[in-house]
Amino acid sequence: MSRADRARGAAYGAAVCAAAYGSMKLAQALGAEALADKDPLPPELRERLLARDPLFVASHWVLAGAAVVGVIVALAAVRPWGAAVPRRLLLAIAWVLGIFMIARAIGVLGFGFVGDALLLAEVRPPVEHAALARDLARWDLLLWSPFFLLWGTFWTATGWRLAARGPARRQAPG
Repeated sequence: MSRADRARGAAYGAAVCAAAYGSMKLAQALGAEALADKDPLPPELRERLLARDPLFVASHWVLAGAAVVGVIVALAAVRPWGAAVPRRLLLAIAWVLGIFMIARAIGVLGFGFVGDALLLAEVRPPVEHAALARDLARWDLLLWSPFFLLWGTFWTATGWRLAARGPARRQAPG
């Protein structure tokens, strides 16, 4: 597989991950509990989430909409119609999302491989609700962190492709 094919595949991978995440958030906004009980949230926020607090329902709608935008941005990086979108904008979005998602997966933002491993190894014991915290850390370690690492890697590879491509050249009419 050529470098261009891998880079194109990364953009499509970012679009697929965005669609999967957006589908889950849309389902949650419409009332499904699809993995809602596996969100690594503090107990009081988790209760509000599961009780369908209006703020959480609204956040699911916002995240579903953001996922649609993510699909469009990822596809704009590789499809011909994407040439109409400023390359620098696509590049900035791809890099910011990629770095943010990789940082989240590793644990820089509190969740992720490092935080979950420390919690499960009891190096960083939970203050309260220990059993729930360990259960959510397992889910995060096995599902969410790998998902965000994969998704972030796709975004970062898409950003590399956009950076390597250089400024788009416009053809003269005629």
